[in-house]
Amino acid sequence: MLRPRVPTNPLPTVVIHPAPEAPVEKHAGPPMTLSQHSPAPAAPASGGVHLSAGATVAAIGAGTVAVLVIGAVLVGMFLAISITAGSLAIVALVARSLLNSAHHQR
Repeated sequence: MLRPRVPTNPLPTVVIHPAPEAPVEKHAGPPMTLSQHSPAPAAPASGGVHLSAGATVAAIGAGTVAVLVIGAVLVGMFLAISITAGSLAIVALVARSLLNSAHHQR
């Protein structure tokens, strides 16, 4: 259906020069042999973590409490930011009003 198309470049953009070959030293030791290793033992087929009924209820309860606490903290932060923004808006209006009235009285 949708197949990516890789662009082909007919001319290389960079010329690569092969590195000069270094002389290879002969190893004077005994010849190396290949050895077959046995495969690693298979992992047991346990299906993850097993929880008892009480542990499952406790985990669900702890998760619910964590979500509620984090939600309350985030809502509190949002309220603090919105109250601060509203206060700043009121201060800006009062300051503008004072500056305009002082300017018009001259």
